[in-house]
Amino acid sequence: MEYSLSDTDHPARLAVGIIGPGRAGAALGTALARAGHAVVAVSAVSEASVARASEKFPSALITSPDSVVERADLVLLTVPDDVLPGLVAGLAATDAPLAGRMLAHASGRYGVAVLEPATRAGALPLALHPVMTFTGRDEDVDRLKGLCFGVTAPDVLRPAVEALVIEMGGEPVFIAESDRELYHAAIAFAANHLITLVTSAADLLGSAGVGDPARLLGPLLGASLDNALRFGDAGLTGPVARGDAGTVAAHVSALSGTPTVRAAYVALARLTADRALAAGVLAPADAERLLDVLGSHP
Repeated sequence: MEYSLSDTDHPARLAVGIIGPGRAGAALGTALARAGHAVVAVSAVSEASVARASEKFPSALITSPDSVVERADLVLLTVPDDVLPGLVAGLAATDAPLAGRMLAHASGRYGVAVLEPATRAGALPLALHPVMTFTGRDEDVDRLKGLCFGVTAPDVLRPAVEALVIEMGGEPVFIAESDRELYHAAIAFAANHLITLVTSAADLLGSAGVGDPARLLGPLLGASLDNALRFGDAGLTGPVARGDAGTVAAHVSALSGTPTVRAAYVALARLTADRALAAGVLAPADAERLLDVLGSHP
């Protein structure tokens, strides 16, 4: 596919359209508006999305997806991952005027291959995934400042997508098309499961009589995250890293009333032991005793 950048090598004062103005779409659209672009058209389905679009982009026309494409230079496809392929195929099949327009999605999972039906119709494909969780609050757009974006684009479009990300206050990190799913799995593994771990730990502390689990966990988790990012596996502490098999066995026993949490504890303890052993933090004999304890609790 031959791409023509025309004016997109420095994408200033673009007419922006948004299909699917959810939390991410609203934040990205607001950031682009702050950078001097104009959100001119939005396609929204649910009442909540329509209300959000009307509040965030009062000058934008609420219209159909193909009409959004017609009015925009840059179209943001900020819909759920499972919806994205069908949306792209539908735009291509309805002969929406895609030629020469930048078509960007914010999915972490996909690169630009998912945009292929539109690319064949002349669209300029971009993948720009903000590495952040959005809540729908006003501070979402401020979180984009200094944020990394996982970016995939054809080489000729890299300057355009880089400029867009920088204009939104972010930092582009280029991800190969073949690595997108691994990239997204890593992010989801860390961010989504962290919330599950913390809330589960808070529930256990509540059951143990702690009145304010967040007050207890906050400093500890902050220090643990800092250690992980600064020192990697060398920052491991706790009974698994020390090889305290008896303590780990006591933990597993204490968690017998919450079998799902116990299973997660055992699985993560095994992973921690493997990593600690490989990093030289845990001695092989201690690792063997730990794995014996953990192996008795499948």
